[in-house]
Amino acid sequence: MAEPIAYWEGKWKPLSELTIPLNDAGFVLGTTIAEQLRTFNGKIFRLEQHLDRLWQSLAILDVQSPESRESLTDVVHQIVEHNHPLLPSGADLGITIFITPGPMDQAYRPHKTGRLAVHTQMVAFNTFAHLYEAGQALYVPETRQIPVECWPRELKVRSRVHYYLADLEAKKHDPASRAVLLDQAGYVMEATTANIAKYHPDTGLELPPAELVLPGISIATLSELADQLAIPVRHRQLTPEDFRTADEVLLTSTSPCIIPCNQWNGKPVSVGKPGPVFKRLIAAWEEMVGLDVRKQALKFASL
Repeated sequence: MAEPIAYWEGKWKPLSELTIPLNDAGFVLGTTIAEQLRTFNGKIFRLEQHLDRLWQSLAILDVQSPESRESLTDVVHQIVEHNHPLLPSGADLGITIFITPGPMDQAYRPHKTGRLAVHTQMVAFNTFAHLYEAGQALYVPETRQIPVECWPRELKVRSRVHYYLADLEAKKHDPASRAVLLDQAGYVMEATTANIAKYHPDTGLELPPAELVLPGISIATLSELADQLAIPVRHRQLTPEDFRTADEVLLTSTSPCIIPCNQWNGKPVSVGKPGPVFKRLIAAWEEMVGLDVRKQALKFASL
């Protein structure tokens, strides 16, 4: 098949034919477990860690995967083997795995078997390529993070209307900004769809408490690279003031890996430009994966 393929309910089909029934609980209730991965030079990055988190989310929602972990691993490798060569030479794939509880008439049954899909697309380089040099503006809206009493932080799902509302508010102040969510006590938790960290020479790299935020694969990788570079790393409760006075603020997520931030609530972060710690960490990431991710993003941003 000369077009991208997708995997849906145990069958391969053209990506253009991938659909979800209107009565599916993932659509009706937004109860969709999802993992977003990417490739570097066509190689899948940290698949095992993503599957660990996927299976943890399945256990929380009491949903059974229709595929074994071994079988799903094979599916992911097969879809990359087929779809990656269809990309422009030098580009990479974003890989989405999602599982829903299935149709609404079984949504609340114990140990239900869900519906599973795997599909890919080219990494959305155009959404972040410019940020490596320009930096990302951040804004703290009134919308807060969902309390841990509502669902565990390790649950990776697409129920994210609070992200949407937070970004709507942030973009009213600056269309280029992205929201940072506080918890009910006013401590910084995460940005929309990204983990967050700050750096100051006196304290090193500081991250919100691990048990209070999504266990991101990228933020864990950032911590590993910081250790290798002898940059101190610690977790603690952080206030907006801690970030406002930081030398550097960083976001981590699957596609861009690490993004520097240039503004906090309309004021420059330090000198308002990507700092030396960001440059050391992104260079270490590039060395780890054997790819200049910044150059790649700029090359394909216009596609």
